[in-house]
Amino acid sequence: MDIWQHLLGGFGIALTPMNLFYAFIGVLIGTMVGVLPGIGPMSGVALLIPVTYNLNTASAIILMAGVYYGAMYGGSTTSILLNTPGESSSVVTALDGYEMAKRGRAGSALSIAAIGSFVAGTFSVLMLNLLGPSLAKVAIRFGPPEYFSLMLFGLTAVAGFAGKSRNKAFLSLFIGMLISMIGTDLVSGSERFTFGISNLSDGIDFIIVSIGVFALGEVFTTIVEMNKGKQTRFRIEGKIWPSREELRRSVGPIARGSVLGFFIGVLPGAGATIASFIAYDLEKRISKFRHLFGKGAIEGVAAPESANNGAAGGAMVPLLTLGVPGSGTTAILLGALMIHGITPGPLLFEKNPDVAWGLIASMYIGNLMLLVLNLPLVGLFAKIIDIPQVYLLPMIIIISTLGIYGVSGNIFGLWLLLFFGIIGYFMKRYDYPGAPMILGLVLAPLMEQSLRQALIMSNGAYTIFVVRPISLVLLLLAAAAIVVPLLLRKKNGKFDQVEKDMEL
Repeated sequence: MDIWQHLLGGFGIALTPMNLFYAFIGVLIGTMVGVLPGIGPMSGVALLIPVTYNLNTASAIILMAGVYYGAMYGGSTTSILLNTPGESSSVVTALDGYEMAKRGRAGSALSIAAIGSFVAGTFSVLMLNLLGPSLAKVAIRFGPPEYFSLMLFGLTAVAGFAGKSRNKAFLSLFIGMLISMIGTDLVSGSERFTFGISNLSDGIDFIIVSIGVFALGEVFTTIVEMNKGKQTRFRIEGKIWPSREELRRSVGPIARGSVLGFFIGVLPGAGATIASFIAYDLEKRISKFRHLFGKGAIEGVAAPESANNGAAGGAMVPLLTLGVPGSGTTAILLGALMIHGITPGPLLFEKNPDVAWGLIASMYIGNLMLLVLNLPLVGLFAKIIDIPQVYLLPMIIIISTLGIYGVSGNIFGLWLLLFFGIIGYFMKRYDYPGAPMILGLVLAPLMEQSLRQALIMSNGAYTIFVVRPISLVLLLLAAAAIVVPLLLRKKNGKFDQVEKDMEL
């Protein structure tokens, strides 16, 4: 029996009225989880595990998977409308999505985010269907040296967020990496940079930093401008759907983001965050409209939204074919499957085909449900940005504080939120980009862990990073991503100088 016959059998399971209901409930809850900052797909799926005890295994995994990829859809909403990214992978979407919203194009941004998410989600499921086992065998060859080199390559994406100054972008990146070092050392168990404050022993959650820097930073900036009489009144343009030109410009970024996101998502531990950052950086490097990035470029929404949804599907590949979770959420899904007596891995498709193929078929259906669910609400969501700022700003503050209190569970988290809100205000005032800080905060712990594991493997020899082919290729790509733009800039500078001399 070939894969298409298996898939047809999976649709027979997924299209039963009860499983259709669970798929719809899953994507609906996932969308709401994604909209609310601080909850995230991990918490959403974890909270549902007790609810699934009395369900059959196929229905349970269909419900929880729906929450997972539904949350990736919903995460773009508050990023675009309120500059409040609830997930680290949504930080990049906020850069251009919020600028589009401020210019009355919230509807276009939300529509492209939904379309890109649908295309990427469908593509990732198709690839899971066709190439899952083969890709999983490649992914399993990634060890600590390869992951370190991959994360180092991911850090080169900071160039795409440089704005007016690359030096400021790298300084923001290093600050994020320093923040990530606060907490308890995983190897020695000793506290570092906590300054005797017990609440810092677990480190600082990225969600506190991202909401503080982006959401509260924007609130404080708006309040200051209002006091100076500079405030602007956001208005929604009459047209809430993307124009033909915006759709045309989005085709390439959606396609590239889908492919890039899926293949990065297949790598266990890489995740949607690095996929969205790299996708954005790629588009900024190759786009004809690179000067619009950070000012409301539609490509800046299409690429990262496609990448993070493609990565969500890609993360299912190692889970189902190897039993290796590709992200925090798939680790919870792994635990849920084992609670139901199912062991993911090479034999899953033989011993439990109803679960495996029913899940894959439900992901096709769930992505279509999300598109049908989200597109009609674009106009309603877009109206949020039309609310007078005197009401909108308190709404952002309430959403932010509730989300952070839900994450931290104490008042100290709210003080940190306020602190990073003030930091965000000064960063915005002096043109320091916030995205590199989040990139450093998310990737630095993964890099540190991979570096230590790799050095343990090699007895302290750093040559392990260059003798392994995949690691070497990634290091060369990272070096090229930094050096080539500098050489081109130097060459262009000399060319401009020659032109000036000729004019004289």
